[in-house]
Amino acid sequence: MNPSIVKVGIIGQGRSGRDIHGATLSKLPEHYQIAAVADSLPERRERAEQEFGCRAYATWQEMVAAEELDLVVNASPSHEHVPISLELLDRGVHVLCEKPLARTSAEVDQLIEASERTGNILAVFQQSRFMPAYVRIREVIESGVLGRIIQLDFTSSRFTRRWDWQTLQRNNGGSLLNLGSHVLDQALQLFGNDAMPEVTCIMDRANTFGDAEDYVKLLLSGEGRPSVDMEVSSCSMFPGEQFVIQGTNGGLRGNGERLEWKYFKPEEAPAQQLTTEPLVDQNGLPAYCRETLVWHEGKWELALPEGKDEYRYMAEQLYFMLHRAIVDGDKLEITPQQVRQQLAVIEECRRQNPRIYNQSSEPVRG
Repeated sequence: MNPSIVKVGIIGQGRSGRDIHGATLSKLPEHYQIAAVADSLPERRERAEQEFGCRAYATWQEMVAAEELDLVVNASPSHEHVPISLELLDRGVHVLCEKPLARTSAEVDQLIEASERTGNILAVFQQSRFMPAYVRIREVIESGVLGRIIQLDFTSSRFTRRWDWQTLQRNNGGSLLNLGSHVLDQALQLFGNDAMPEVTCIMDRANTFGDAEDYVKLLLSGEGRPSVDMEVSSCSMFPGEQFVIQGTNGGLRGNGERLEWKYFKPEEAPAQQLTTEPLVDQNGLPAYCRETLVWHEGKWELALPEGKDEYRYMAEQLYFMLHRAIVDGDKLEITPQQVRQQLAVIEECRRQNPRIYNQSSEPVRG
């Protein structure tokens, strides 16, 4: 077998294990081979054998014991991510764990320790880091045309009701750990991973049938950092822009399909200076500060290779990154240390919302 082809086992054949990971990996035969899957439901095992041409096992323990695997994708239910990932690392395989990676930063510390001790890679499926619009946003910011970034608005809101297992605290459910983990991951990269932000958070249960939150308003701040205004809501009938960025020289707005930004160049702006004298116009009448700036504009629209959708594209980019780490020894672009910061923020959000989460971060039942 070609040594550059990574042999993969997938835990779970549900929405994530089959529809995301299986569907993506099966389209990357020059990089990955789906050697086996594990699922407790016999009909899912039979379907995987037919669709992926792999072997199927009732438990992940059987799969790992019987197969020589390079990588195991942990697409088990969220509350099982940590114990399974820890055991997989100790068994000598690289691990790609679905989000949410864990419930607490302390659990992430355990996973990082196991990865460093065993020398096995621990990767996290935060594929929205590769969202084309987000990549373009980072390029615009890094170009400096918007000046110093003052505020980042990141929104993922809609009107929806949900009643599955991911609405339950005991299953590590809730909007912030699930959908919000992608939004928070994006925002924290622009805030900076080297410092813990000041956190102000409001959580509510609006349209969920479970006991975890489905409304989150989150504000992040820090000295010398942009302020972050983040919203994840299931009761937004009229959602606005997904991204709004304010800078000293201009701003940007848009969503996953289109972006636009406007900015002025300081060297082209009229020279101004502070005055404490009353402002008057050419007729000597009271006036307000007014000037004419030359505005430059930029636009971007999503353009993917034929036959690709955005979600599959992001997943593929993450798997290409992981392949480089496994085969070539490259560094991960999405690290568990970065995800640890995310979990620390979420823990503080829980602490501030005792009506939903008690002070020990354990689920409030009932």
